[in-house]
Amino acid sequence: MKLSRAERVADIRVAGSEDVVKLIDQMGKGGGFMAKELARTSKIVEAMVKDSDCVKFLSFPAAPVATGLRGVLAEMVRSGMADVIVTASGTLDHDLARTYSSYYQGDFMMDDAELYRKGFHRLGNVVIPLQNYGPLIERKVQSLLESLYKSGVREMTTEELCKEIGKSIVSRDSLLHWAYRKAVPVFVPGIMDGAVGSQIWLFAEKHRDFKVDVVGDERRLSDIVSTARRTGAIVIGGGISKHHVLWWNQFKGGLDYACYITTAVEYDGSLSGAQVREAVSWGKVKGRARKATLYADATVALPLIVSYALTKLGPKRS
Repeated sequence: MKLSRAERVADIRVAGSEDVVKLIDQMGKGGGFMAKELARTSKIVEAMVKDSDCVKFLSFPAAPVATGLRGVLAEMVRSGMADVIVTASGTLDHDLARTYSSYYQGDFMMDDAELYRKGFHRLGNVVIPLQNYGPLIERKVQSLLESLYKSGVREMTTEELCKEIGKSIVSRDSLLHWAYRKAVPVFVPGIMDGAVGSQIWLFAEKHRDFKVDVVGDERRLSDIVSTARRTGAIVIGGGISKHHVLWWNQFKGGLDYACYITTAVEYDGSLSGAQVREAVSWGKVKGRARKATLYADATVALPLIVSYALTKLGPKRS
């Protein structure tokens, strides 16, 4: 693969659009399958964001951050559509890597053995040069941790780590940059499952008194949920990020708003495929909550939903 011929992955710049609102409203009136659910989801997201007493959770796995959807997620933070983020360790990987280097557009059917021989990783139809991922992340994370260690830090939560990463990034394209700027806490319950996690392990091997305080993250999440009058969540995909949002909200009687965007099916019993209604049986979502399950690729659906909500919200916040 010749990078000179490859097109870089670019973030999606989403904004309010009356045309998108009209289109989605028509899709709702059309009553057709997932078009109707897209309209329902958009309206619930609008209502949730407008509810000033609602703490808004945004949950997503790492893969979307490797795509242009990173720009949409960053805009959600910038525009006040998210108060708390729960995500996977790879989100930190991709945000760092794409801030300081580039990913490229590829194809789902590329020859993976050939890619490996030539020093590339494939994530769906996104191609990542090896040097733009592991080695880059190692340099950035080791430098940051060393600086923190020298300043006296011996223990930190994932929330604190994400804040420090966001603080160190000046790029306005970065998701973590905007989370830091807007004081939106980012929690990574599976912090060790990724390149950043491996760098934490490597650093701790050399500095045996350095630790990640995951219990401290749970205390913070407990405080956030217990002091909220209402809570809502936009849940993209599944896995530990989805479950962690649901798990903590069961302790306040469940979410008041819940929107899932997923491509997984429920018939294998997986959490990723479980519909919102299943969470009602666990007390993780209230029976009377405004809720929707949208079966769609988030890279297609979320830009439309966010554009709809931004239009309804009025002028974007700085």
